[in-house]
Amino acid sequence: MMSLAEVTSNDIPTLMLELGRKARVAASKLATASAERKYAALIGAAEAVRNHKPDILAANAVDVENAEAKGMTKAFQDRLLLTEARLDGIIDALRTIAELPDPVGAIIAEWDRPNGLHIERVRTPLGVIGVIYESRPNVTADAGALCLKSGNAVILRGGSDSVHSSRALVDCLRLGLKLAGLPEDGVQLVPTTDRSAVGELLGGLGGTIDVIVPRGGKSLVARVQSEARVPVFAHLEGLVHVYIDRSADLDKAVSITLNAKMRRTGICGAAETLLVHKDVVATHLKPIIDALVAKGCEIRGDATVQSLIAEAKPATEEDWKTEYEDAIISVKVVDSVEAAIAHIEHYSSHHTEAIIAEDSVAVEKFFNEIDSAILVHNASTQFADGGEFGFGGEIGIATGKMHARGPVGVEQLTSFKYRVRGNGQLRP
Repeated sequence: MMSLAEVTSNDIPTLMLELGRKARVAASKLATASAERKYAALIGAAEAVRNHKPDILAANAVDVENAEAKGMTKAFQDRLLLTEARLDGIIDALRTIAELPDPVGAIIAEWDRPNGLHIERVRTPLGVIGVIYESRPNVTADAGALCLKSGNAVILRGGSDSVHSSRALVDCLRLGLKLAGLPEDGVQLVPTTDRSAVGELLGGLGGTIDVIVPRGGKSLVARVQSEARVPVFAHLEGLVHVYIDRSADLDKAVSITLNAKMRRTGICGAAETLLVHKDVVATHLKPIIDALVAKGCEIRGDATVQSLIAEAKPATEEDWKTEYEDAIISVKVVDSVEAAIAHIEHYSSHHTEAIIAEDSVAVEKFFNEIDSAILVHNASTQFADGGEFGFGGEIGIATGKMHARGPVGVEQLTSFKYRVRGNGQLRP
């Protein structure tokens, strides 16, 4: 693969077509690779990450230093940063994905027809997947591993701010493939930060790309949806809501809201808007806000919140539409669970929403009437993660309704075909 320094804008169309060609060749071999070889490749990749920790951390340090020099926010730098603990998390994720059941060839359903035909619906790989994402290096490992496990080849185009980190991790994935006797080109990283490469990828690379998965901010996803000439698994922004019902337990309301907002403010499952039922404003609002403020969170509230909370700044219409990805939360008092649902349905990006409540009727109403990919009861929204769902990792949280929704793991990276077995039947 060409180095970053060798790529010019004139090279990019040819370079990208070559990536697509190599990926298509690799995909045909990965589609029929045994479960044992794919397992070996992922375990080999995990060991490569473990053995090359110093190199990966050094590469990441370059990316973080560059981000600091550009004046990137602390939340952005946190998403970009790799530590020993986060590398251990990547290693664990690779091992977990390796241990998952192989989805390829699994029979989803089977039945017999009156004429004696036996029909099976069987999982198959999608083929070649293009993943376009911003600056979270762990996505590089997760996406590569999940595509490999599901028998797909992948072309990764990470954010320019994480290019050194991503390259170091892709080297580990490719080493795992090599050691397992599988084609290294099953995982490729676009070797240029030139944005025209994204356009080439969205064009389908001469028919070699089967699906595009974007993971990032609204502008990135909007561009992908507008320009893509192949199917897209949309990962929209995480405009996440937490609703405190009139039946909410105070301790749960405080601890869950604090974790949902402040555990990591820059991830897509972080809460951005807090809705509080008017009947518990006197008992619940101040303890929740005090806990958030103590952790450095800025409060932007409606008129009621401002009248009760000295630290609250006025919330504008724009605040209800904003994914802050920072230590800021908008807070609104609502009259009922119906009002909370109406607010969420109006402003939500359909990613993740939580209700804190002990009233089962309110919970079922919330679950039934809100059309988001993930709904959570009495738990933090930061569980909106493929790893936490037992998927080993995720490429993203799909917020659309076609094919994949919620965390995109190995099963979501497969399609299916039908196998029809007969014994000489003819159609009259």
